[in-house]
Amino acid sequence: MVIGVKKGMTRVFKADKSVPVTVVDITSCVVANKDAKGIELGVGKVKGNKALQGKYAKLGYVPAFREYFIGEWADLNIGDAVKPEDFASGLKVSVSGVSKGKGFAGVIKRWGFSGGPKTHGQSNKWRSPGSIGAGTTPGRVQKGLKMSGRMGGDRVTLRNREIVEVVENYLLVSGPLPGSIGKPLVIVTQ
Repeated sequence: MVIGVKKGMTRVFKADKSVPVTVVDITSCVVANKDAKGIELGVGKVKGNKALQGKYAKLGYVPAFREYFIGEWADLNIGDAVKPEDFASGLKVSVSGVSKGKGFAGVIKRWGFSGGPKTHGQSNKWRSPGSIGAGTTPGRVQKGLKMSGRMGGDRVTLRNREIVEVVENYLLVSGPLPGSIGKPLVIVTQ
């Protein structure tokens, strides 16, 4: 497991084939905290409040992004960096991150609705959701109905992604990964 920072996409040529890859920088991933149950990895630096400064006093700074992993890692100490040698090409991993936020979106963009007819007397309702009620019974709008609202910004996990290549402190993971450039990604071996 490692926390990396998304740097962008490129391609790698393997066996006369172009493979799209996402570049993940794992340079700043360190062991931020450790207890009897597991370890906590961290990336980046923030000021943090006094409670967080006390918790990460041994590290010397408060990590900007932290993720806790349960398990036994006796050989790692606080402040140790995660080495890229732990990952090899061909290794299958799961990648988690927060998807790009799209803001407030209507039903056509958010849910793929087709909209109303463009003729037969229809006016100003081309992109509306249509009817939302269920009649007299139950006399209300059901919970979970597909409507307009905030789109994106959700935690997404992609499984069975392959590490195509390891170049210095960069992991080249096959395909697109969630999130914007510069955002953290959690990579866990399967």
